[in-house]
Amino acid sequence: MIKNSNHIVVVDYGMGNLHSVSKALQKVSGNAKISVSSDKNVLSSADRIVFPGVGAIRDCMAGIKRRSLDAVIQEAIRTKPVLAICVGMQALMDHSEENGGVECLGLLPGNVRFFRTQLSVGGLLKIPHMGWNCVYQSISHDLWKGIDQYSRFYFVHSFFVETVDRSIVSGLCNYGKQFVAAISQENLFAVQFHPEKSASSGLRLLKNFVEWDI
Repeated sequence: MIKNSNHIVVVDYGMGNLHSVSKALQKVSGNAKISVSSDKNVLSSADRIVFPGVGAIRDCMAGIKRRSLDAVIQEAIRTKPVLAICVGMQALMDHSEENGGVECLGLLPGNVRFFRTQLSVGGLLKIPHMGWNCVYQSISHDLWKGIDQYSRFYFVHSFFVETVDRSIVSGLCNYGKQFVAAISQENLFAVQFHPEKSASSGLRLLKNFVEWDI
């Protein structure tokens, strides 16, 4: 049972698919309160944080720094359940190759790499990687509960995470090469795909996050 006191805040730093994320959370959250905010006090008082992201990492990091949200995100990851999505996941790393090279939050050791154009059976791979693809759940995790192995999720990205610590990898996908689709560490879970656009499997993952008891 989800308690009324369960307050989930979607981080608003001027980037991200905030409306679709918040609507999807509302659909699966029962009596939980869903907010979208850049207010540091609201974020600090939240029970759970969703850190979304779309667009260029340079703009993403600029928005975070401009609102002084880097320390708030770091503290949230230390103290409460956090779900990072797409560029939100990439922002957790040390550095990204995008936009000529951008320093990220440095909360997890690793880098964000570009999908180099590679030959596939049908010719050149299209970049960005866009559409539905199967995810292999490389570890058992509460957020995978009720989701079949190799379920399909929706991706839109030209860059992928390359982690230093392979033990935090919780999901893998293939697009010309194998890449990290999900990572987890303590109360943090991060995904490269968009659960809010991933039909029943995505909604189940969001529901699992809402109910995640750590």
